[in-house]
Amino acid sequence: MTRSKSLVANMRKTRRKRNMINGAITALVTPFKADHVDETAFQAFVEWQIAEGIHGLVPCGTTGESATLTDEEHRRVIALTVEAAAGRVPVIAGAGSNETRVSIKYARHAKEVGADAILVVTPYYNKPNQDGIYAHFKAINDAVDIPIIVYNIPGRSVVDITNETMGKLSKLSNVLGCKDATGDITRVTELMDLCGADFIQLSGDDPSTLGYRAHGGHGAISVGSNIAPKEYAEFHNACAEGNFVKARALHEKLDRLHKDLFLDPSPAPTKYALSLMGKMDLDVRLPITPCRGNTKEAVLAAMARAGVSW
Repeated sequence: MTRSKSLVANMRKTRRKRNMINGAITALVTPFKADHVDETAFQAFVEWQIAEGIHGLVPCGTTGESATLTDEEHRRVIALTVEAAAGRVPVIAGAGSNETRVSIKYARHAKEVGADAILVVTPYYNKPNQDGIYAHFKAINDAVDIPIIVYNIPGRSVVDITNETMGKLSKLSNVLGCKDATGDITRVTELMDLCGADFIQLSGDDPSTLGYRAHGGHGAISVGSNIAPKEYAEFHNACAEGNFVKARALHEKLDRLHKDLFLDPSPAPTKYALSLMGKMDLDVRLPITPCRGNTKEAVLAAMARAGVSW
């Protein structure tokens, strides 16, 4: 294949990925049993998510306890997700690190096993400036030919990607969009101006997703959809159809899940709910600890309000 034909093929591939990534995308929890990844439970969980109508999957994000997965576990969880999804929904592999070379390594692995894209968080702890943030993502972009979703979560990483820097990042060849966990829905319109209408904007904040979608966002990478994938998929389908009356009703139904799953450090409350549903054990890894009694009560009430059975 000539270089020009290769470039055209890559552009078509990127366009297909762009069209695929939208709606309700679950930030998957990672089930543990006796301090090991429970591979059987995990792949069964992925299968259930897809059967319930979820639009996409993110393994090895914050909700997947990526910070406490070993390098071998991280790679294995990505491969298990791709294998179980079998091309039915896009898999956006977590490839974030505060060390650029590590992110490149995870990006290469994600490409090798067949992930559709990678989710790369802003470097945490280092506190880089905007030039450093841009250089980090550019290095990954230039090293691996795989679509990139930029993850902006200043609440965890301490640094914020400004709209101007996101505009620059959007011009990189592999950057398709962003996951915004700032809760600031006013960014959506400005990023459309700076990045273009086809730049994928995904909310990373369940409580503000209704407003995010009303402003023109394309979907969300969600924690609550671990527990209620069907309902979250219906919510995003309604948004995509412009039926915000239905979307608002579903949002109200899911509102307590949005919030009460974070009464204790995530993903402990989510794993508690999933353990009641028979999907996995409630084991978490230190420094996360199991959720408290009053949190359990709140989660039970939120599940009942959302219509989740257990």
